[in-house]
Amino acid sequence: MPARTWPLLGLLLILAAAAIELAMGREPWCRCGTIRLWANAVNSAENSQQVADWYTPSHVVHGLLFYALLALALPRVPRGLRALIALAIEAAWEVAENSSWVIERYRAATIALDYYGDSVLNSVSDMLAMLLGFWLASRLPVWLSVLLALGLELLALAVIRDNLTLNVLMLLHPVPAIRDWQAGG
Repeated sequence: MPARTWPLLGLLLILAAAAIELAMGREPWCRCGTIRLWANAVNSAENSQQVADWYTPSHVVHGLLFYALLALALPRVPRGLRALIALAIEAAWEVAENSSWVIERYRAATIALDYYGDSVLNSVSDMLAMLLGFWLASRLPVWLSVLLALGLELLALAVIRDNLTLNVLMLLHPVPAIRDWQAGG
């Protein structure tokens, strides 16, 4: 497959994920009627509905991690094709994350009691944030990629008491003490 086709395939993956989410009944953008670049309040109806929010850094971390894992697992595969593989994984996650089963799991196992899924706009932005993380990892020295991932995780932890690490932990094995701490207790 020629390298020049990878961006086109990536765009098709993003459009396919968006179309699937629309078919699942996801809102195209915030029900509030306004499109904002940033939604600052985590416990608001605009969280996961606007272009970016405090969970966007976790998608950048996805990209950093996918780059590292795919570089280790598929070192001979061209970087563009590895980016396409990472995007396919991220797109699959975005569709799964917006399924009723995962939304209910978030509500039951995390502090996201009012979470009702991402808008398609936010989901597409999350995929682009992952690609940004992948691109950064392809350009930065390993130590700086690690530092960036840790910094993004610590920033989200400090500001919203949540991050990718806690999100995965709480989805897979909820810890009541962590849920209480995240809720401000």
